[in-house]
Amino acid sequence: MYFYNSLLIKFREHVLTSNDKPFLSTLSSIKRPTLTSFTQNFNNSTTMRASVHVLIRYNLFRQSLSRLGPKVYISRNVNGFNNRTQLSERFSSQNPLYPYQKYERFKSATPFYQKQMFWVYTGTVGGLGGIYYVSHLETVPVTNRRRFIDVTPKQEEKMAQQAYNEIMKQYGRRILPTYDPRTQFVKRVARQIVSVSGMQDLNWEFHVIESKEKNAFVLPGGKVFVFTGILPIVKNEDGLAAVIGHEIGHQIARHSAEKLSFVKILILAQLFLSIFIDPGLLGRLFMEFGMMLPFSRKCEIEADYIGLILMAQACYDPREASKVWERMSIAQKNSPPQFLSTHPAHESRICKINEWMPEALQKREQSDCTNEYAGFMDTMNHFRDQWVRW
Repeated sequence: MYFYNSLLIKFREHVLTSNDKPFLSTLSSIKRPTLTSFTQNFNNSTTMRASVHVLIRYNLFRQSLSRLGPKVYISRNVNGFNNRTQLSERFSSQNPLYPYQKYERFKSATPFYQKQMFWVYTGTVGGLGGIYYVSHLETVPVTNRRRFIDVTPKQEEKMAQQAYNEIMKQYGRRILPTYDPRTQFVKRVARQIVSVSGMQDLNWEFHVIESKEKNAFVLPGGKVFVFTGILPIVKNEDGLAAVIGHEIGHQIARHSAEKLSFVKILILAQLFLSIFIDPGLLGRLFMEFGMMLPFSRKCEIEADYIGLILMAQACYDPREASKVWERMSIAQKNSPPQFLSTHPAHESRICKINEWMPEALQKREQSDCTNEYAGFMDTMNHFRDQWVRW
């Protein structure tokens, strides 16, 4: 920047002006004034008035006040230069930095997590949340595991009906008729499993879908779907009982409602953590691979156990369950690793089933296959009001 004619220096609402021609000629050779050259040029000034104004910002003005000469004036009126007084009068020894008595840096605000009210609110919400959590703890039938569920059977029923309608639209034309031998095969085994489940009053439906997919699934309310692609894997009634028992085990444990409740907890935890840190990609990956997938695998393992006990109670051979998963592992050689899947690895399932086998065989020996398994049904009747019926 080059300076011509006279000089006007502005700092906030204050304006400095000088009437010295040698001072202006000296400034004309300065491209960027420094504190030393700026003060020296002001002290050497002695003549001439001005018409062109030059504005200089930064803190240079305040730092130079104590070294400026008496021919430099200060004014609060930028346009008219009224009420000017000499700097030596305005900046006396008694008031050296008028009107800026004290210079302070802007202090950063206190972090919210260091404020008392933040922790008061957090403690209150956490206490109420803890009471809500404890009041919605339930016991899983058969396994007696304690878990959190805040989804009522009616809410679960509405979601299940919507899912059922979508599945019927998607697979409706491929569902086998009731007179098909494969459908009768599935229903015969399913009725035997249901008879020991204590859930006979549900409106059970068993559908067989013509597909190469090796899978089966259940919807809340007793709607079971079996794909024909899994029938060569199960081979016989005992093998099919392991699959049907697994799906009915999901229904008994209400895993779909538990998953919805678990997702609510994860969302609230993620929102709370986002106050302190930005989860970003790592946070989403942790939620998926560190929380959701392990939770899904836990439910699958629990359904395996319940299904194994059910098929043993129904007088099917529980040893056939491990053989089913052995055949499944051969048929699905390219399955993803366990940590990337919603289901446990076949080897893990086989190991667990073998661990539970002595208990399952004992249950089968104790079962009276000619009666209605009253003992087991009495246990299940305790949970009857928690099941979805539609």
